[in-house]
Amino acid sequence: MRKLILFNSLLFFLNTYSQESNQLRDSISYWIKLSKKNISKSKSTFYLDKAYSQIEEIQDVKFKCKTLSNIAYRFYEIRENEKFFKLNQQTLELANKIKDTFLIADAHWSYADFYNKKQENLTSYNHYNKAYQNFKLLKKDYETARMLFAMAYLKGRLRDYIGSEILTFKAIKKFKKLKNYKYLCLSYNHLGTLQLDIREYDKAIEYFRQASTHQNKIRKHYALDNNIGNAYLEKKDYSNALRYYNRELKNKLTIKQYAIVLDNKAYCKLLMNDTINVYKDLFKALYIRDSMNNKSGVAYSKIRISDYYKHIKDTSNAFKYAKEANISAVELKNGDYYLTTLQQLANLDPKNSKQYLDRYIEFNDSLVKAERRTQNKFTRIEFETDEHIEKNEQLSQQLIWSIGGSVSILLIATLLYFLRVQKVKNEKLQLEAAQQKANEEVYVLTLQQQAKLEEERVKERNRISAELHDGILGKLFGTRVSLGFLGMQMNTETQEKQQGFLDELQAIEKEIREVSHKLSENFDDAKINFTTIIEQLLADKSVIGNFKTHFSTDDTIAWKTIDEVTKANIYRIIQEALQNIIKHAKAKNVTLVFSILNKKLGIEITDDGVGFDMKKSKKGIGIKNINSRIAKLGGDVSFSSKLHQGTTLHIKLPINQ
Repeated sequence: MRKLILFNSLLFFLNTYSQESNQLRDSISYWIKLSKKNISKSKSTFYLDKAYSQIEEIQDVKFKCKTLSNIAYRFYEIRENEKFFKLNQQTLELANKIKDTFLIADAHWSYADFYNKKQENLTSYNHYNKAYQNFKLLKKDYETARMLFAMAYLKGRLRDYIGSEILTFKAIKKFKKLKNYKYLCLSYNHLGTLQLDIREYDKAIEYFRQASTHQNKIRKHYALDNNIGNAYLEKKDYSNALRYYNRELKNKLTIKQYAIVLDNKAYCKLLMNDTINVYKDLFKALYIRDSMNNKSGVAYSKIRISDYYKHIKDTSNAFKYAKEANISAVELKNGDYYLTTLQQLANLDPKNSKQYLDRYIEFNDSLVKAERRTQNKFTRIEFETDEHIEKNEQLSQQLIWSIGGSVSILLIATLLYFLRVQKVKNEKLQLEAAQQKANEEVYVLTLQQQAKLEEERVKERNRISAELHDGILGKLFGTRVSLGFLGMQMNTETQEKQQGFLDELQAIEKEIREVSHKLSENFDDAKINFTTIIEQLLADKSVIGNFKTHFSTDDTIAWKTIDEVTKANIYRIIQEALQNIIKHAKAKNVTLVFSILNKKLGIEITDDGVGFDMKKSKKGIGIKNINSRIAKLGGDVSFSSKLHQGTTLHIKLPINQ
């Protein structure tokens, strides 16, 4: 009887506890649901605080952790960053404590989204990678695919194109298995965007069309016809581009999408020299973006409007909008927009063109270095995560595998690591090649701009020469003849004085004639143009390196016949050599000599610095870059150096003269 009473009492207690627990859960769920309604941020925060205040009363640790995660993510959605960060940290600590792999992954996912929104790319990537590894352990295909896609997007944003492609294809494989058409559409769209960035336009169009086939299976519209139009625009197939933009404008678009497509269509028509409605559409797109406070879109509109004003030869307004876009690019920290606006300003302001182009080159080089550092950090994150997981697996396998099995695993891991390193090196080389091509285009642009300036100087000299010869000399001659006639009416003494003045006038005429002839003499403006740039480079680097420069060149070198890409590479080789001298040589004097021997251009750069032991010294990045450029041009290079006796760089390049 006592046992029965005790059992009934226990049942009553459990039922009462269960009812109270369910009521608590319902109450928390109620507050969270209220926070999701279309209400103000302050009210949402109030309801979420209510839900959080009841968390401590929950006894079920797993449910408590899930609820914490939900509340934390709601705080993230309403941009209460401090509260999100605090609660997500609690979620992660509790999930680690109870060893719930899914909740650990979910907390890292939340952190990754948070840092992604703030564009803290490496931190975001690190959390996505941790989430991916945990979801992978659970064999959660959808979640692992989402993490792969997110990581691919971040790599694409930072121009790690090969790495981004690899991750995207891995994600596509999983999305196909799941028949998730939304993310298949987004994945192929991302692949198309990557191909656009590396100028593989036909491949981009192919991927965008694959994305469209998946878009047709879902309700969401991603304006893929606009993207196809962009690929045709970059391909300079303007009629097809316009066709796709017009097709896109017939779709049901968001106001943001409409502004983008309208702007693209107007710019396409401008490139086709069809200015009908271009002004109206460009400014309409600008107005929409401005009303939405879309700062990035406003900057892009102004870049396009600057091109429009340049097209109609309104240089003043073209410069104004390019300058405004340039300032916005700096504020937005948008490197692509900044480089584009610098090119625009260089073309619109010839007086300060070199200044803008120098800034372009400097920023582009710094951007490349930053991207390389970021890509290395991506690799390090992946490697460290893989290494950590590998160690854990090895510890667990020690109970099962024999010593021989462990050695085999270690050998396989080493081989995989070696293959991975080789793969990373290959990717890096491909990216460096692409960047080198872009840099060469910039230097070609610099040389062409300098050539235009030099051509204008020549014209001005000829104009002054003609003015001296035809204008001033004629007037002097007329004056002298008139004075000669007046001399007949003077006495002998005055005539003698007058004759002295006439002789002096004749001497002045002779001097002016000589000056005029010298001004009009023909000279090799291409030589002056390129050698002037080299002299300026030497002058700039001599100030930084605190050394004197000596420069000489063979007058028989026909710089005009040497193509711009070769000259751009020569410029970069000299620049790299001078940079090495500044960093390492401690030189007081630097000599640069251009010469011609057996139809080869000789370049010799000598410094009187500390030198180095050629047997012991390792080749740095600077020397590797020089060797790479010279090999590309089909030339030869050699170094001669001794400790405390300076260094000489000998280069021979084949040229057509």
